[in-house]
Parts: sequence; C-alpha cells; structure tokens
Amino acid sequence: MAETINSLEDLGTTTVAASANTAPVHVQKLDSLGRAYATGKRKNAVARVWIKPGKGKLTINGREFERYFARPVLRLIVQQPIVATERTDQYDVNVTVAGGGLSGQAGAVRHGISKALNYFEPELRSILKKGGFLTRDSRVVERKKYGKAKARRSFQFSKR
Repeated sequence: MAETINSLEDLGTTTVAASANTAPVHVQKLDSLGRAYATGKRKNAVARVWIKPGKGKLTINGREFERYFARPVLRLIVQQPIVATERTDQYDVNVTVAGGGLSGQAGAVRHGISKALNYFEPELRSILKKGGFLTRDSRVVERKKYGKAKARRSFQFSKR
C-alpha cells in the first residue's frame, strides 16, 4: 500500500478496491501422503479425520464403522456428508475420536468428514455448506450454578 490516496477519484483506481470484490478461492489441502486432514468437534467430542482415495472403507479408532457405531441413527449421521456429495465408495476414511458420548462423537466425525471432503475437493463446498455440514454445532451442556440442583432446576420447596 505504497500509493497515497488524495481524492475520491483516486480511491476507485486503487488495486486494493478491485481485489476486495473477488470471491475467495478454495485450494486443495493435502499432506505428504496425499490425504486430506480435518478436525471435527461436537459437544466434548473431538474427531481427527484423514481422507484418501480408496474403496469406501470407514475406520473409527481402529475398528470398522459398523462395530463402533452400533445404532443405525448414528451411522446415518456419520454418512450424511458422503451420501450428500455422492462419494460413497470413492474415499477411505480413517478417524480417531475421543471425548464425549456416542452421539457427540458421531456429530464430531460428521463435521470432520465434511471438512476433510472440502479440503480434498474444494468444489464440493457448496453442497456441504447447503447441507449445513461445515458448521460446527456449538451447543454444549450448560454449567451447574451454585444454589441450584442442576443448571437451572431449584431444590424442592418445603414450607416446614
């Protein structure tokens, strides 16, 4: 920004004003092994996700996906970004997840897979964004307050 602006006419001709109107370009982010890495979070769960081209194998904490998430609802949540982008049998996904319960872990894995897909194929961003998969669900458990039984529940009132 070496040039000085003296009038409003000069403001329109600067290169900074022209570059501000262009949309950000999303670039593919891969590590040295050709994998995309992303971190997904939900409640107290944190998932580290690696995606690479393959046959569609999904591994979570060293176990296959169906054994780790036994409930069909959790499986559905985890597979949402892959199904929405129609990439069912194209990528091998390796996940390490820790913290929270199974529901929070499923949400964290979904968030991580979405971000990793976005890093591997930036053109999928619009589909993932429209489905709401790239947004971190920020809802967490409310803390307990002093003088209360739980976060908001009061102790039972007794007159005598």
